[in-house]
Amino acid sequence: MNDSRSPPQPVTDFDAVIVGAGFAGLYMLHKLREAGFSARVFEAGTGVGGTWYWNRYPGARCDIESVDYSYSFSPELEQEWQWSERYPRQPEILAYLNHVADRFDLRRDIHLETRVTAAHFDESAGLWRIETDRGQRVTARYCVMATGCLSLPKRPDFPGVDQFAGDWYLTAAWPKQDVDLTGKRVGVIGTGSTAIQVIPQVARQAAHLTVFQRTANFSVPARNGPLPQSDQQRIKAQYPSRRQLSRESLFGVPVAMPAAPRRTRDIPPDELRQTLETLWAQGGAMSLLAAAPDVIADAEANTLVADFVREKIRATVKDPKVSAMLCPTTHPLGTKRLCLDTEYYETYNRDNVTLVDLRATPIEQITEHGLRTSAAEYPLDVLIFATGFDAMTGALNSIDIRGRDGLALKQAWAGGPQTYLGLASAGFPNMFLITGPQSPSVFSNMVVSIEQHVEWIAGCLAYLREHDLACIEANPQAQAGWVAHVADVANSTLLPQTDSWYVGANVPGKPRVFTPYLGGVGPYRQHCQQVAAKGYEGFELSRQPVAA
Repeated sequence: MNDSRSPPQPVTDFDAVIVGAGFAGLYMLHKLREAGFSARVFEAGTGVGGTWYWNRYPGARCDIESVDYSYSFSPELEQEWQWSERYPRQPEILAYLNHVADRFDLRRDIHLETRVTAAHFDESAGLWRIETDRGQRVTARYCVMATGCLSLPKRPDFPGVDQFAGDWYLTAAWPKQDVDLTGKRVGVIGTGSTAIQVIPQVARQAAHLTVFQRTANFSVPARNGPLPQSDQQRIKAQYPSRRQLSRESLFGVPVAMPAAPRRTRDIPPDELRQTLETLWAQGGAMSLLAAAPDVIADAEANTLVADFVREKIRATVKDPKVSAMLCPTTHPLGTKRLCLDTEYYETYNRDNVTLVDLRATPIEQITEHGLRTSAAEYPLDVLIFATGFDAMTGALNSIDIRGRDGLALKQAWAGGPQTYLGLASAGFPNMFLITGPQSPSVFSNMVVSIEQHVEWIAGCLAYLREHDLACIEANPQAQAGWVAHVADVANSTLLPQTDSWYVGANVPGKPRVFTPYLGGVGPYRQHCQQVAAKGYEGFELSRQPVAA
């Protein structure tokens, strides 16, 4: 603690400004209100929902089970909401979030259709000055970034896209109105998680679907279906223990971390085969990873599981040439996002679906009437770009964020994100990141990680108020130690070896840094709790505005 003096605190419009009204922003608003803080949320969309407001593409669905991809802070909410399916569709998740906004009277403090364009820290006053695209200027003691990890889509940058005479769509900015593809010749560019959901839906409508694949990805069947009332009642009766298990787990799902896990290579082949067959029949990507935790760290273990998945692909896809193209060979299983699907591989058995290998025949140009590769031209009426996001840092860097001495966040993170716990960044006092870079974030059930961060931030602000403290900022040395630790944990696995959005490889010129924390949701939570218990160890606290 730097200074014992307690000068009068500056008058601000709000105690906190929150950027974003998805799962994170809604709960942050509720939690701050509950603690007696004034807050304002700014949201660019015309409605709440964040990721689930923008991503309306056909087949959009969560890859975490609905009963777990939900808030745990309100037992009443847990008991009253009824999920219809094992894995929830986008409209149902959006309806749930709108229900939360109404149930907890959140809308009166949310400004929709308002994009935050700048957030500058005023050192002399010890407050943040926030500007929006609607000309609003407000001040707040604290700035909380609830901008999401996958919220800034990559725009199509293929030559000739502007001259395409047909309709084209970006999956992450899908129109609100229905898009009728009946009788159309449709091309989908991309075969990542989003495309794997889109492709089976489009194939059922289109006269012909051409899938343009650069990288084959591993996908596991969801085995989705209606969620019987009896199952919901059983789960709701067990919610306290189920939620606690998720909080203590590796990925934020109710699968216990093994006390003494066996190496996959040491499991007898028949036993391993039976385990994998059981998990494949049950469906679910996280359970497959959790059942063999060393699969992301041990190359031999990875090959054993990956070969099993490739065998399932070959058994499903009838054409050997097509199945060979769909079998991933360029990266170990789990080092790109392990996808969850409903009849994805079966779709390639349809007569109206063609798969094009872009590694063998790259795209040369989008033409007026279709797409041309190095080998052929494909006539198309509609193009769908499932080309991903500028993940983890893109949404933050799209805002003009400036901290002490006018330091721009883009400049501070020019070599890659620098955070302490993924919650704060040195040089940016009183700014918090929800599921920021170098926290478990995208390598977990996001709702579990969001709740943990929101509760930690709310507890921190209450501590500052109780101790008459004006500023909190990550200590540069503590931050450097955390960044090094995150890198060390990542480098003990196979993940940094793969070109993926985890390392920013999908965005030209982006620094190659592995951003999620792989140490596990449970151990990470314990570490954050210890930091708070020690008076926010690793942070610099002061009773007056931070001086340059």
